[in-house]
Amino acid sequence: MGNFVLSQLLDHGHDIRSLNLPRSAAPLHCMSVSAGYEQRRNEVYSWDGTKRGTAPFLVLQHTTLGEGRLDYAGTRHRLTPGKTMIITIPHAHRYWLERGGEWEYFWLLLNGREALRLAREIIETAGPVLEPATAQVDRLAAACLDVLEMTDPSPGLASNAAYAAMTSLHDTVFGSRPPAEKSFPSSVSRVLSHIETHIAAPLPIERLAAIAELSRAHFVRMFSAEMGLAPSDYVLEKRLERVERLLLATEMSVAEIAGATGFSDGNYLAKVLRRRRGLAPLEFRAAGRQASL
Repeated sequence: MGNFVLSQLLDHGHDIRSLNLPRSAAPLHCMSVSAGYEQRRNEVYSWDGTKRGTAPFLVLQHTTLGEGRLDYAGTRHRLTPGKTMIITIPHAHRYWLERGGEWEYFWLLLNGREALRLAREIIETAGPVLEPATAQVDRLAAACLDVLEMTDPSPGLASNAAYAAMTSLHDTVFGSRPPAEKSFPSSVSRVLSHIETHIAAPLPIERLAAIAELSRAHFVRMFSAEMGLAPSDYVLEKRLERVERLLLATEMSVAEIAGATGFSDGNYLAKVLRRRRGLAPLEFRAAGRQASL
């Protein structure tokens, strides 16, 4: 069975629409902001995830023709037909069209704390590039088409389209039942457990290799192959995830959060967060809480 709704979206033609809705007295936390169906051909097209403002939001972009590229925290991905990119902003990534290339895709921009929570769960489990089944692509296309053709936009309709898009990707990754946990070699599992429970402590490569009972070089190769990140990059991402949660969920000072997440001091934490996420800790806290209003 083909992509019936996707065909309708393609028949609709290239289009972009933004929804300018008034702030609701009873806010919804998974909202469509804009949507589009576009074609890029032999032109400069590049988006840097650290240079798109300070307010958190996310992008869903599904390739229908041609090819785009994504560099996500140092890992390269080819965005070929049938693949859906899901990324949160701000974040250290870039996606672009290669010189002389062609890329056709449809996309949605979403915001709200529930949209961001679901996106982070999906990315943590499956990464930023998915390959949805035909039915899920149709649901994603329907959400895009809803935004493009909405005759009387309202917060409820904008939220309905956003949830439809996010639940299509949720079903792509998680399905109707929880997936089996990935099985890691026992040496890597011991290291993952140690990192999780000792995130505030020093975690040098030599210590992690000793926990894995491997030589330093062998440990780095094995860990990188299993996790898709070098050990030091994995530790940094886990620390930044903890930093983000503490900034949004507590009133701890930046110095206190630095101490709780393994950074030497608040100034160093601020420097790393700005480099990786594009904004300072208190800016991240303010923007995240504003997006949840």
